[in-house]
Amino acid sequence: MTALNDLTVAALRDGVRDGAFSAREVAEAFNAAVAAARPLNAFITETPDHALAAAAQADRDRAAGTLRPLSGVPLGIKDLFCTRGTQTTAASRILEGFTPTYESTVTANLFAAGAGMLGKLNMDQFAMGSSNETSAFGNVISPWRRPGDTAPLAPGGSSGGSSAAVAARIAPGATGTDTGGSIRQPAAFTGISGIKPTYGRCSRWGVVAFASSLDQAGPMARDVRDCAILLEAMSGFDAKDSTSLDLPVPAWERSLSPDLRGKRIGVPREYRVDGMPAEIEALWEQGIAFVRDAGAEIVEVSLPHTRYALPAYYIIAPAEASSNLARYDGVRYGLRELPDGAGLQDMYAATRAAGFGAEVRRRILIGTYVLSAGFYDAYYTQAQKVRALIARDFEQAWATCDLLLTPTAPSAAFALGEKSADPIAMYLNDVFTVPSSLAGLPAMSVPAGLDAQGLPLGLQVIGRPLDEQGVLDAGLAIEQRAGFVARPDRWW
Repeated sequence: MTALNDLTVAALRDGVRDGAFSAREVAEAFNAAVAAARPLNAFITETPDHALAAAAQADRDRAAGTLRPLSGVPLGIKDLFCTRGTQTTAASRILEGFTPTYESTVTANLFAAGAGMLGKLNMDQFAMGSSNETSAFGNVISPWRRPGDTAPLAPGGSSGGSSAAVAARIAPGATGTDTGGSIRQPAAFTGISGIKPTYGRCSRWGVVAFASSLDQAGPMARDVRDCAILLEAMSGFDAKDSTSLDLPVPAWERSLSPDLRGKRIGVPREYRVDGMPAEIEALWEQGIAFVRDAGAEIVEVSLPHTRYALPAYYIIAPAEASSNLARYDGVRYGLRELPDGAGLQDMYAATRAAGFGAEVRRRILIGTYVLSAGFYDAYYTQAQKVRALIARDFEQAWATCDLLLTPTAPSAAFALGEKSADPIAMYLNDVFTVPSSLAGLPAMSVPAGLDAQGLPLGLQVIGRPLDEQGVLDAGLAIEQRAGFVARPDRWW
């Protein structure tokens, strides 16, 4: 019999429903896996009792014939989602010890669907990072390693705890958030799937804010079907979020189809960036062959303002972060540093200096600068104009295609510490994911192959607004043809 923690979300759900095993057996198996995998540092807070309580309810529901969509499925929750009664830190010392008295809408939806919580997953501090090296609670270590090399690898970021947990089989699925690629890039680095839905599909209420016009929650899981299952449970209108879309949630899992006949898939010429590794280019060509085999017509498209996406993003996102993070002042909650004889301003300065990490401070400073008098029009206003042009590029592309296919990241996972001294090199990890974030489009990463060192590589599918179904279908077509079954060897 396959070990329970090797099963997918769909297999766990169906196994509990069919009586192949109990929900308690599932929870106990994953709780044990989480405890055994502490060397990965994927969790900030473990919540085995929550998982067991949800499992007990699932077993009662099965006996009563009232099973819910995720009964018997325990999940990892990124520590950006507020969870009632469980510490929520955003991986920052400034929120250490903060225990919300309320539940984020996304986690409330998942728990209402029957899911349990294995714990709160580690991440880049305030979701700022691409390698999970900015957490105040230590680096997350990828379960993957290069052959014959024990150097710890980055699991991607900011949802690095989520990607590491799913890849290591210590959680069947996890929540992530994606501001500029923080679901898709870590999914690509660890050989799993992850989807960022259309902006507004998932409520942002109760999610610690980074950049409010970009942040979007989404699922990370082993395969495309699991992502569809979890996204259905996470999504829905929320009156508490002014950007929430008042639309019905489609039956994405039931409608899944790998048949792409009649679909036109665009290949943006501007994504063939200078210095792209040959193996990324080869993977892209293989992906084109996959979707063509599934019946799609391939067309070349142009997104002429792509080159300006990263600069625009790294003005807009820090500007919004500067505003959002102003609330952490040591007065109402979280860390308070009060030196002897200090006044109010001294307390603010001491608290923020002690509570925020270097990358968070860097982005706050950048954001404050671009919003300051004399520079607002030169930087922030210009970046917003560029954002509008990038969105228009996508709108024009939809006249000739239904979906876009690109690489997810410009390389496989790198070693921890390899890029941390060069912020620009780190930011370039988002070169393929940021444009669709700026436009608010649904986009997904699917594992599609391995690099020369045996590390996972991902392909990205980008869709029209609200066309998560098209993105998931194309992802499924790639998944079936890639036949990706590689998994990390257990070393922890």
